[in-house]
Amino acid sequence: MREKMDIGEICNRTVVFAHRNMSVSEAARLMREQHVGSLVVIEETGNGRVVVGMLTDRDIAIAVVARDFNAQTMRVADVMSQDLVTARTEDSLNEILSLMRRHGVRRVPVTTAEGVLIGIVTLDDLLEIVAEQLRGVVQAIESESRREARVVG
Repeated sequence: MREKMDIGEICNRTVVFAHRNMSVSEAARLMREQHVGSLVVIEETGNGRVVVGMLTDRDIAIAVVARDFNAQTMRVADVMSQDLVTARTEDSLNEILSLMRRHGVRRVPVTTAEGVLIGIVTLDDLLEIVAEQLRGVVQAIESESRREARVVG
């Protein structure tokens, strides 16, 4: 197990994204088709896909469905979160967990310094890694117990 695991090694580089001018209805269909609970909202630029927001299934439920708005006429830009929380590839797992905890988010786009989308990391991704590390700790304890039993007799 390495001392520092960079988010660039962990993040999923296949990201489902939306554009601001998409209808909320289109975005919801895209979420369903791709089996995701969020979309990274991007703007196409000469440098690449720049992250401008996030849209979650919860955003749609609370801002559109619960208020009886028309999801076909509302745009992603009307509903998306614009308070961006992003990470860089060199950020550590602990830094991202802290970021998620501080901002109350479960998904964080990974970007360049210019905001160009590289990937996404989710709390579920991080939980998998932490669980794997904990399995390693348990195996070390079990190994020590077996060694001690052999030595002591």
